[in-house]
Amino acid sequence: MEAKDSNGNILNDGDSVHVVKDLKVRGMPTTLKRGNVIKNIRLTNSPEEVECRIGKSQVVLKTMY
Repeated sequence: MEAKDSNGNILNDGDSVHVVKDLKVRGMPTTLKRGNVIKNIRLTNSPEEVECRIGKSQVVLKTMY
C-alpha cells in the first residue's frame, strides 16, 4: 500500500509534510494552521492516514490534508 499526499506524491516514513487546510484537532486547544510543517511522519496500515507528533501529542492525520 502506498500513501499519497493531496498532490499525489508518494509518502515515506520520516518525510515532512505541509498542512494545506486549517485543521481543528480533537483533544487539542489549538488549530493546525495552513502552511504548518509536520516533520518525521510515520505511515500506518491505512494508506489514507499518517501518524505524527505535534508538541507532545501523537496525532493521526488524513493524507488529503
